[in-house]
Amino acid sequence: MADPLTFAKYQGSGNDFVMTIDLDDERKLIADEVVAVCHRRTGVGADGVIRIVRTERDGASFFMDYTNADGSVAEMCGNGIRCVGVLLHDRGLAGPEIAVSTRAGAKHLTLHPEPDGSVRRVSVAMGTPNLTRAGIPMHGPAWETFLGQPFDIGGGLTLSASAVSMGNPHLVVFVDSDPSTVHVSHVGPALERHELFPEHTNVEFAHVHDGVVHARVWERGSGETMACGSGACAVAVAANEAGLVPSRTVVRFPGGDLEVERRGDGDVVLTGDAEGVFEGTIDFEALTGS
Repeated sequence: MADPLTFAKYQGSGNDFVMTIDLDDERKLIADEVVAVCHRRTGVGADGVIRIVRTERDGASFFMDYTNADGSVAEMCGNGIRCVGVLLHDRGLAGPEIAVSTRAGAKHLTLHPEPDGSVRRVSVAMGTPNLTRAGIPMHGPAWETFLGQPFDIGGGLTLSASAVSMGNPHLVVFVDSDPSTVHVSHVGPALERHELFPEHTNVEFAHVHDGVVHARVWERGSGETMACGSGACAVAVAANEAGLVPSRTVVRFPGGDLEVERRGDGDVVLTGDAEGVFEGTIDFEALTGS
């Protein structure tokens, strides 16, 4: 029988996470536990689970062990790592500058304190986007890019799309009007598992209007979410490559706005809000019936 687990739920732009602090790496969650916790009717409800572990890897102080709502392990989560920064600050475990290791390498966080000392806004240096098929990964010539290419999304509809890796794979599909009209729950799963993507892919549907990129996202392993941090970066990079937006832009998801800056050195910086929602204890025997 698994011992009860203390958790904190945090959200960034509506992207929500069940988070645990396990500094000594003593309580890993198995896939079935993650699925049970993330279930929105019978569990806590979340887009994923984040376990924070102490580390010295990559010059970082903490490791973000991120798992999607379906129990699959993910390389990176832009909104999740911003929530990590706020949680560590709230617990008195970190100052305004934090290095956090992820499966996509170490990421540097900058926390922006409010006048009262609280933190709700965090910037994270997400690294340089990889545009090659090998880096995404995407089938085809290894060093070829896939930017602004016609892409059959099904139903006889072909749209312009770009593939970008932000430490995890993304397919950005540019639609002709507000993404609210897209049947994301129908199109998203098919594109997530498209044969061109051997490790599956996150899928963003984007439209630029009045200088703002409006987007919706189907996340690999989690389904449609209110926002996606790495997805915002992929969308901004793809739109910038297409000449649709400048190097600094706002990506607007149903859950809120995220600011993305593509710096001269190639690094992409993501900024947005994150905050705690509530805390609790999970009784896995009651939750899973085992």
